[in-house]
Amino acid sequence: MRPTQALMGGGEGPIGRHGKYLGGWGNFGGMPQKGIISYTLSANRQNPLAGAAHAAVFNTWRRFSAQVLYFAPPMIFFYYVMSWATDRNHYLNSKAGRKEFAEE
Repeated sequence: MRPTQALMGGGEGPIGRHGKYLGGWGNFGGMPQKGIISYTLSANRQNPLAGAAHAAVFNTWRRFSAQVLYFAPPMIFFYYVMSWATDRNHYLNSKAGRKEFAEE
């Protein structure tokens, strides 16, 4: 007779994809696993900033060029409006401006 999964797994969980029992939740280390390969690189052999400056320049340019048409035209428009308003205010508060609009 074939035992059920609950009996084979100790009641803690199902048998894995390849029929291997991994152990209960948080209690790994049951039967040895086969076919699991992991590769690591020593911490002193890693270069965490490799290509960071190059990527920063080109990524910044890509993002800026994609968004510039959304903020540049309104910014230019409002700059010229503010410049015109400042010049107009200076004129209206000058001697010539007061003389021209003295009746109003």
